[in-house]
Amino acid sequence: MSAKEIYQKFRVWWIPQIPMKPFTVDVESVKQGQFLCDVLAKYDLFQLENNIKPDYANAGGIQGFDGQEWTDLDDAEIEELKA
Repeated sequence: MSAKEIYQKFRVWWIPQIPMKPFTVDVESVKQGQFLCDVLAKYDLFQLENNIKPDYANAGGIQGFDGQEWTDLDDAEIEELKA
């Protein structure tokens, strides 16, 4: 089965400071999810460069929902779903 046949919904998960629990945001597509991840990463970098955060370790990604559970998407799945 292809990723397009498996995943029905998408969301972004983001941890602004490890270790803490992630927050999630539903997105309409993988492309929108990539955009949101880029914005969140740039925002964290802005905060570091402007001494809002002294340091940080962030993490994030895109997940797909297969009807039963959320799964982190790998690079190959993301590329397939963007096409």
